[in-house]
Amino acid sequence: MSEIAHTTSGEMAAPPQGWEGEGTSQLDPKKVGMACFLCSEAAFFMTLLVGYGLYLGRDLTGPTPAEVLSMPLVIVNTILLLSSSITIALAMKRYEKSEFGQFRLFLGLTIFLGAAFIVGTGIEWKGLIEDHGLTISRNLFGTTFYTLIGFHATHVTIGLIMMSTLLGIQAAGRLGTDSPAAELISWYWHFVDGVWIVVFCLVYVFGR
Repeated sequence: MSEIAHTTSGEMAAPPQGWEGEGTSQLDPKKVGMACFLCSEAAFFMTLLVGYGLYLGRDLTGPTPAEVLSMPLVIVNTILLLSSSITIALAMKRYEKSEFGQFRLFLGLTIFLGAAFIVGTGIEWKGLIEDHGLTISRNLFGTTFYTLIGFHATHVTIGLIMMSTLLGIQAAGRLGTDSPAAELISWYWHFVDGVWIVVFCLVYVFGR
């Protein structure tokens, strides 16, 4: 009797053949890690944005945003950066289809657009400092502006380094379609572009 009970319980405990893993999804630790990292970065930028908004307009001395910020230049910069979101999306589509030549082309174009954005930011800062005397220590606007835009530019630069590294590795034939690296870097780049939309609206549209 005990043998029958033991056998029955053993049969009940054992999963049916072929059941293992069916209906379940395995989370990729790398993707989970990147998602958590981007959430922490979103909180970081939210803090900077709130700080900028709170201190905006509280300066007793100029220059003010309306006096010094150049919309034509920043609009060109914005078009460059948002266009890079399109090119990296196209690069990922080619990557998924193993069309690596086209992948490298669109990834290289993304790097070019991102680098042009950084150059444009440098031109903007040069004009603010030389033509208007707006330094990071000039007033609250200067402090919060350079901090917010500077950290975003730093993140763009990090993205450019990662994409350049990815391009070099893939060109050397050491990156397969099973690697999540390209997808994770594209997540990061879309995040950086998304942050810029919020920054643009707060600083250059509503903040003027």
